[in-house]
Amino acid sequence: MLARILIVEDEMLVAMELQSILEDLGYEVVGIAPDLAAARQHFDEHLDLALVDLNLRDGLTGPQIGATLGSKGVTVLFVTANPRLLGQGIAGAIGVITKPADEDAVKSAVAYALAVRTGEQAQPPAELRLFA
Repeated sequence: MLARILIVEDEMLVAMELQSILEDLGYEVVGIAPDLAAARQHFDEHLDLALVDLNLRDGLTGPQIGATLGSKGVTVLFVTANPRLLGQGIAGAIGVITKPADEDAVKSAVAYALAVRTGEQAQPPAELRLFA
């Protein structure tokens, strides 16, 4: 079964690059949400993973989006240029990769997050800072 992934990112070129990488890997990108209102439209869908930036079109709403998705059983992976803003992490989130992230970092972090989600043993990639 294909993993269903939501991209929460307001920089459209970054979002489209993430979408391209994920689709090339065979994942289903269910949407790109540039802000809380757009992300909210996906809160009741079946999602396996969300890639979430912190600062979005409507401000610092990424942590709230990540926490909401995490509480609904979605695995959350933050992708941000400001990882320090996350401190020790957000409930429900697996970790953070720092932008700009190259294609290999995205691939390995997503593969790790999905493996952990399904209970597989996996080695976290060096580019991924795990939350406690």
